[in-house]
Amino acid sequence: MSRVQSLLEQISAAVSGALPTDLSEDIRKNIKSTVRGACEGLELVTREELEVQEAVMQRTREKIEKLEAQVHELEELLRKKEVDA
Repeated sequence: MSRVQSLLEQISAAVSGALPTDLSEDIRKNIKSTVRGACEGLELVTREELEVQEAVMQRTREKIEKLEAQVHELEELLRKKEVDA
């Protein structure tokens, strides 16, 4: 079971535990199903998945900054050549 599925089970169990004990089993199942569906619609990710994506984005940002600096240098060289010509 994935971490997200485990989290959904924990949330569902917590909600079920908070319900009054005199509710019928059908009502409990409906509430549990509704909560589970709402949580699944949130498209949750684990902390690990988030951290991996943050690292990828940081590396990408660094590469973009280097490329922007190179483009700036090349543009300056081109301007100097145009002025000298």
